[in-house]
Amino acid sequence: MKHVSVLVAASLLLGTPSFAQDRFITVSSTTSTEQSGLFGFLLPKFTEKTGISVKVVAVGTGQALDIGRRGDADVVFVHDKVAEEKFLGEGFSTKRQDVMYNDFVVIGPKSDPAKISGGKDVTAALKAIADTKSPFISRGDKSGTNAAELRYWKAAGVDVEQGKGTWYREIGQGMGPTLNMASATNAYTLSDRGTWLSFKNRGDLAIVVQGDKRLFNQYGVMLVNPAKFSSVKEKDGQAFVDWLVSQDGQKTIADYKVGGEELFFPNSGN
Repeated sequence: MKHVSVLVAASLLLGTPSFAQDRFITVSSTTSTEQSGLFGFLLPKFTEKTGISVKVVAVGTGQALDIGRRGDADVVFVHDKVAEEKFLGEGFSTKRQDVMYNDFVVIGPKSDPAKISGGKDVTAALKAIADTKSPFISRGDKSGTNAAELRYWKAAGVDVEQGKGTWYREIGQGMGPTLNMASATNAYTLSDRGTWLSFKNRGDLAIVVQGDKRLFNQYGVMLVNPAKFSSVKEKDGQAFVDWLVSQDGQKTIADYKVGGEELFFPNSGN
């Protein structure tokens, strides 16, 4: 009977995950870091170095910060500096650090009904899209990309509320689905360059506007404040933050390329 009990106990142990080995953190981040393939390249290298695995919740920046506000993430890694500084000001983190940057690009059909291809002025391009009522697909998901897009429309003097239901369409989705919708409907959209470069279903789409300094896209990282949430894994979360901004982490980001082209440019030293 004792022998049977030992076997049962052993089988229970074998069938139960080892909590000692289950060392992980949760990172709420943007869809661009996930859908560009960066995390698939970056995170295994961090885990190999530290033994800490990373569970990613990839949503728009607004949602990613809200996850941090609920204490449901250890680290937030996003790209809307205005929203990030608000998060800091509310006490949900005590420090924000630059990690990397790329830029936004206006994507559109090669037929280019708004006649904006080759331009470098994002506001002039958006005004032309509105004036010609050319179809535009917006993420509409309160992401960093969506926030930037709305700032550009405002700077262009365009009230997109008036275009809803006609030429302007919000889909409430991430960058990948938004690009898929633009491809299927030959519409314009705004994308971060990293997701665009890794996007396969381009159809008749191409970059039509790029190079405006206002299209600069900075990413930052913050540890969620452990003083607010006892559930935050402070030591392991800080280890991830420190690695991202370290020489090793920065080199790993720079090493990620698609078709020989770098998608993100490390700048934690700035």
